[in-house]
Amino acid sequence: MAERRVSFVAPRFFRLPAAALLLAGAALAAHPAWAGKQDDTLRMAYDQAPESVDPYFNNVRIGVIIAANVWDTLLYRDPLTNEYKGQLAKSWKQVDDKTLEFELREGVKFHNGEEFDADSVVYTLNFVADPKNKATTQQNVRWIDKVEKLDKYKVRLTTKEPFPAAKEYLSTTVAIHPAKYYAEVGPQGMNAKPVGSGPYKVTEYVPGKSITLEANKDYFKDSPKAQPKIGKVVIRFIPDRQTQMAEVISGGQDFIMHVPKDQAEQLKTLPHLQVKSGNTMRIVFMQMNILDNTPAPQLKDERVRKAILHAIDREAIVKNIVGEGSEILNTICTPSQEGCTDDGAPVYKYDPALAKKLLAEAGHPDGFDIDIVAYRERNQTEAIINYLQAVGIRAKLNFLQYAAMRDMIRAGKASLTHQTWGSNLVNDVSASTPVYFAFGNDDITRDAEVRDLLDKGDRTIDSAQRNATYKKALTLIAERAYAAPLWSLPVYYVASKDVEFKAYPDELVRFWDMGWN
Repeated sequence: MAERRVSFVAPRFFRLPAAALLLAGAALAAHPAWAGKQDDTLRMAYDQAPESVDPYFNNVRIGVIIAANVWDTLLYRDPLTNEYKGQLAKSWKQVDDKTLEFELREGVKFHNGEEFDADSVVYTLNFVADPKNKATTQQNVRWIDKVEKLDKYKVRLTTKEPFPAAKEYLSTTVAIHPAKYYAEVGPQGMNAKPVGSGPYKVTEYVPGKSITLEANKDYFKDSPKAQPKIGKVVIRFIPDRQTQMAEVISGGQDFIMHVPKDQAEQLKTLPHLQVKSGNTMRIVFMQMNILDNTPAPQLKDERVRKAILHAIDREAIVKNIVGEGSEILNTICTPSQEGCTDDGAPVYKYDPALAKKLLAEAGHPDGFDIDIVAYRERNQTEAIINYLQAVGIRAKLNFLQYAAMRDMIRAGKASLTHQTWGSNLVNDVSASTPVYFAFGNDDITRDAEVRDLLDKGDRTIDSAQRNATYKKALTLIAERAYAAPLWSLPVYYVASKDVEFKAYPDELVRFWDMGWN
């Protein structure tokens, strides 16, 4: 008998009838000018709220977006050419395999008027690199040994081991705080009243509700970031996607992102809106908890894990739900990242008959019940659940905000997790795979052989040797089915026709690069 092929549609609460969209567009025809352009205020909605605006104590995408606009880094990587440029540092040199020296810019001021100098760099980086201060994004700073002041505008940074990706982190995620202010208020105070040196400054923040940014009119002219053209940005945290959709249709919001494929395609028909999309660095995968305290001991059996991989028709989900530009993954890393490869890794093709056979061999001929935790792309999660149920794995969804999901994973209370990771803009495999497989807080497999290979790759200077080491680690993870690599995640943006913007592959919204049409 032929194996039944699962079909699915996006959940009803993710779908908005085309007729309703067209009616909304018709209703707006009498109001062609949007409020955003009229009062020079870009209004954006996002479905997750950052747990902290301090970039070292957040790893939700909207927090990364806020950080890039409010704070500066020592270096800047051009998103199109990948060229490193000076930002807060005007020049730099690699002294040896573990030492970088930076000449800093003079005349730069933070939003509170505090002067930027070597003290800002030394205090910030030594504070966040100290494990006792418990930076959420520990992987971004754990490679730093110490930072020393050589004079008022010169610093030396020493890494614990040779770390070839140092400039990549220093140009993307390692923000610099004002030393005096940060020493006084700490991470909690920085969250309550954020202060950076970037093109936008925070003028109001209501945790869990909204954040307001205003153009920094005193932003330093030599920055590789452009001088901001839009005067004010108001970001509202709206968990319900339907509400976001209704607001962008009615003109209450000017800009939303991560719009489901089917809705984005419907919105293309509305004349007052524009839709842009493109693939990103964000990868989608499922973690499987195989630790001793796992709520699902079935996952300890490699045959069960491989059954899960064979149960999911990734190509069908990409075609019907994920959208244009997405790329099927066979290893847990972003294909564009230095060191990422799937060469030699097994490919788990959709084969529900084999999935059932593996489950029976593992002692589960009738399948089993399991929980799956997720925090975004709910329509994708529900499609995955449909496929798992078809082979007897009855998965129950627990849909949470990101911080709650992350804490649940770290506490060992999650079994399966439908997860995404954008690598905090870092285009190097050290920012993806080791986060989940190098014995950090998010590692729920803990294979010492994999960890040692990843650690070796992180500190190997020779590019060919480094890539070969990462390849071994990635292949082992795939062979042992520690996780289910799924696909890269394209982003659909919907905006008012009045908004001028670009869709970048690093999924970063650069307000300083935006304007009004």
